[in-house]
Amino acid sequence: MQQYSITGMSCDACRAHVEKAVKSVAGVKVCSVNLLTNSMGVEGTASPEEIIKAVQGAGYGASLKDENLRARYENEFKDTETPKIRKRFIVSLVILLALMYITMGHNMAGFPLPGFLAASPLLNGITQMILSGAILIINRRFFINGAKGFKNLAPNMDSLVSLGSGVSYVWSIYIIILMITEHSAGDMQALHAHLHGLYFESAAMILVLITLGKMLEAKSKGKTTSALRGLMELTPDTAVVIRDGKEEVIPAEDLVPGDIFAVKAGEKIPVDGVVIKGNAAVDESALTGESIPAEKEEGSAVNAATVSKSGYMLCRAEKVGEDTALSRIIRLVSDATATKAPIARIADRVSAVFVPVVTGIALITFIAWLLSGRDVAYALQRAVSVLVISCPCSLGLATPVAVMAGSGAGAKHGILFKTSASLEEAGKIEIIALDKTGTITSGNPEITIIIPAPGFDRSEFINCAASLESKSEHPLAKAVAAVEGAQISDVQNIETFTGSGITGSLGGVTLSAGNAKFMSAKTEIPTDYLEKADELASHGKTPLFFSRGSEFAGIIALADSIKPESVQGIKELKNLGVKTVMLTGDNEKTAKSVASLTGVDSVVSALMPDSKAKAVAYLRSLGKTAMAGDGINDAPALVSADTGIAIGAGTDVAIDAADIVLMKSRLTDVSAAVRLSRKVLRIIKQNLFWALFYNCLGIPLAAGVFIPAFGLEINPMFGAAAMSLSSIFVVTNALRLNLFDPADASHDRAINSGTGDLTVPPEVYNTNDKETVEMKKTIYITGMMCPHCENAVKTALECLEGVESADVSHESGKAVVTLKADIEDSILKKAVEDKGYTVTGIE
Repeated sequence: MQQYSITGMSCDACRAHVEKAVKSVAGVKVCSVNLLTNSMGVEGTASPEEIIKAVQGAGYGASLKDENLRARYENEFKDTETPKIRKRFIVSLVILLALMYITMGHNMAGFPLPGFLAASPLLNGITQMILSGAILIINRRFFINGAKGFKNLAPNMDSLVSLGSGVSYVWSIYIIILMITEHSAGDMQALHAHLHGLYFESAAMILVLITLGKMLEAKSKGKTTSALRGLMELTPDTAVVIRDGKEEVIPAEDLVPGDIFAVKAGEKIPVDGVVIKGNAAVDESALTGESIPAEKEEGSAVNAATVSKSGYMLCRAEKVGEDTALSRIIRLVSDATATKAPIARIADRVSAVFVPVVTGIALITFIAWLLSGRDVAYALQRAVSVLVISCPCSLGLATPVAVMAGSGAGAKHGILFKTSASLEEAGKIEIIALDKTGTITSGNPEITIIIPAPGFDRSEFINCAASLESKSEHPLAKAVAAVEGAQISDVQNIETFTGSGITGSLGGVTLSAGNAKFMSAKTEIPTDYLEKADELASHGKTPLFFSRGSEFAGIIALADSIKPESVQGIKELKNLGVKTVMLTGDNEKTAKSVASLTGVDSVVSALMPDSKAKAVAYLRSLGKTAMAGDGINDAPALVSADTGIAIGAGTDVAIDAADIVLMKSRLTDVSAAVRLSRKVLRIIKQNLFWALFYNCLGIPLAAGVFIPAFGLEINPMFGAAAMSLSSIFVVTNALRLNLFDPADASHDRAINSGTGDLTVPPEVYNTNDKETVEMKKTIYITGMMCPHCENAVKTALECLEGVESADVSHESGKAVVTLKADIEDSILKKAVEDKGYTVTGIE
């Protein structure tokens, strides 16, 4: 999404007009304008020049955002508006006090007036006109922006304010002209009467109160971005780099990958890197929210903006500038606020017609009071009150201030929402699918028992198993490969079977490892070993079977410890009314053992990565579903879910596929994300309710609807004050999100009515039906000499379950197999080689 900075917007009507103008450009697919940060995100094929031209044509300014985050910070998140508005307000207030002294001080409080003003009503009126005019000139931006709105047939808040203030001022000038005529005629009684009909103080007070409101609003809006500004200010300005064996202080932005830099106790780490010498305790709370310092030693990764609490380290720079983890976090949060939450559509629909409708109501009010017999001055006062009390700003700010504050609060605690929609949708989750390894468990399995088969020496068995598993990246394989005392040999011809096992050859002998189903096709597993494996699985351990050649070699059982926070996280999700389903490629007994220890509601075991996505798709049919995982193999399921959650910062693939990224590897942050989303949604609804309620009540009150029945009416000055307060209320309400505590579950409550049975039928994720898949594999075979050989191979293949047909040719030396279901290459290979032929490859 291309990011732009927008200037000249003052209210939600402006935002709506900019969006409408940009969406009309050919090639624009998505356009989202953020009134809070004066930014815009655009997706599509339209060029930046076309986008900027469309914005300028609508009466506003636009420019591409600087890709450099620090430069963007200066332009977008630094509060530059408040000082400007404050200066304008102070000067206006001083002049207004003088004006109010003249208009009200003498009559209401008995303060003395200068003799020339007391003696001449005309000079008094002209002085009011000059003072009021000065305030109008100081705050001329309301009139400039308002005029642009009318010119472009898109009136905005400034149009309403300038119309209300301008009409009062012009009407008062008309009265001054009458007073000049009466002064010439010597009619002093009429002069004094008209002096009380001037509305210069109203014209000025409206602008001063609106400016005060804008100043407080800008200050409050600045606080909603405080969390993001805090992140941006974490990176140190300088770094100590080692060059020619000496320490040299350079700007941190000059570091490049490969540079060696030093970090002493109390210093911030300037870029992402790896420790090459020394050790230290590093405070990573800025990135992860974790208060306990992490111990770093040689080989440990370090991140920019974290602080060394003790020790001394030499580190090698790996990622610098925009590539650091901190920069990615800032970009995620910044980009999230540039998107639009679905609930904001309510405000969009209202804002599209708000200002024209209010202008029409003001005109009707003016005419109605004239027809009722009131004079022009009274009717004008009622119409001006309608114009200045209406507030499209509160509608436009209701959603973005809450999204910005919520995104910032989440980032502060290591919870990153990639879009406004994901921030809103997380609170609506009814079901969450949890990957077992690395999400519920630590992802660092340890060997608990080694059982060699009879005839195999323990060390011989360990060496074979470790050598084979050293070729795999699976967490279980890594644990086996790292077993103490193992001598690793170079295994050749490696074949991996995702979710099942691995094969290879050592010294011309085939080695195999995997689960019971996979290994049953490789060797005959003794019954007592299968029973032992079942017993181990029932206690939460994962048994791996091994063979050498066709001979069963033994079992190695591993256990992956459950994370300390997993039980609490699942309990909190249940308290929030979210059903939990564990998805795992592990066997059923191990999965159910883990489920019983953690309290998950349902289990789906023995899943392949693509099967996880199918299981998640099925769960979506039962209710709004999230998927939490940490690995590459979880990416399809993360994409399939309504909301994907990458836990523990995960892999880059998982992060790209996810909607929410959790920096810490703990389930309690999943419940915290749901909790934060619900709080944000609650505040957005409160803000929208207030904005709509305020206008529904305020506009009739200003129009005088309640005067006949209750005698209630409102002065334009108080209307302007109420308008400012409505925006301040909306922003201040959103600021409560800065107090969010992710660990506070005291107010959790279930808001979902339940989703019924969460059992996922096996046919959902098994691919055994012909309609689902029809595949062909080509097997390259040597040793076939005649049609008799062809028939032998054909019969052997077609006897396999899942094979529909086999077309075999001894001349071409290959067999083309049509499959009803996916069959592992090793099974096809074994069927052919059992007949005395050699398989050289399978495609």
